[in-house]
Amino acid sequence: MDHPEIMSPLSKWHRSIPGLTERFELFACQKEIVNAYTELNDPVVQRERFAQQTQEKAKGDDEAQPVDENFCTALEYGLPPTGGWGLGIDRLTMFLTDSANIKEVLFFPAMKPDDGSSKSDSAAAAAVPQPPPCKD
Repeated sequence: MDHPEIMSPLSKWHRSIPGLTERFELFACQKEIVNAYTELNDPVVQRERFAQQTQEKAKGDDEAQPVDENFCTALEYGLPPTGGWGLGIDRLTMFLTDSANIKEVLFFPAMKPDDGSSKSDSAAAAAVPQPPPCKD
């Protein structure tokens, strides 16, 4: 319960303990199957958290999240107090197959490369049948 802010960039800060967030995880058989937290709905604080994540990424943290400007813009329009939990199919599959690492059960990468030079994009385009040219 109550994770450090640096580890929970989308979670709301703890109401009474500075430096922590309102977040918990549910474990079964030593595997995390549920992640739950109160959503951070302050766009200014969210941008600060993303900036901190960018610094951590530059230091070599592979799990640091990139800035999501669309999300921050949406927060500026307003998000009521929100919270919830998620049981991902990947985590459930990990639990059911007794996998040691979630990467063993992921079928798709989490994000495409920003530079647009994904090999899978060109392979997918080559695999899609092209319609015949239109005749005038």
